Amino acid sequence: MTDNILDTKRPRLRFAAAAAIVSLALAAALPAAPAMASGEALSGAALKSFVAGKRIYLAVPLGGEIPLNYRKNGRVDGSGEAAGLGRYMTPKDSGRWWVSGNRVCQKWEEWYDGRTFCFTVTKLSENRIRWLRDDGKSGVAHVR
Repeated sequence: MTDNILDTKRPRLRFAAAAAIVSLALAAALPAAPAMASGEALSGAALKSFVAGKRIYLAVPLGGEIPLNYRKNGRVDGSGEAAGLGRYMTPKDSGRWWVSGNRVCQKWEEWYDGRTFCFTVTKLSENRIRWLRDDGKSGVAHVR
């Protein structure tokens, strides 16, 4: 019998595989941030004010977007259902977010096995940002 990494009897392996697929897909779909990007680097209170209460949409390569809802109370909710990711991963998750210096940090309950990731954010316009995650992944997203 061969092991299927997306086997529902192995949810942790299934999630790890799905998270890897999503990470690679996002990295491939979104352009890398140039070293000297134009825009306003956000930090501290300005960063918190810009993110709190907003929904940030990450594009996925096969169409659709993953909306991340950054609530003012420090909770973050995400859903990959509209992008059709439900068959590869837990379609919805929640966690918490906070600002540390010049970075937005977030920790999901299930996605990414609950690891903490932090991002620098450059405001490109009132509704577009460039993000750079602490592991080097980067991209552009729109904000509502």
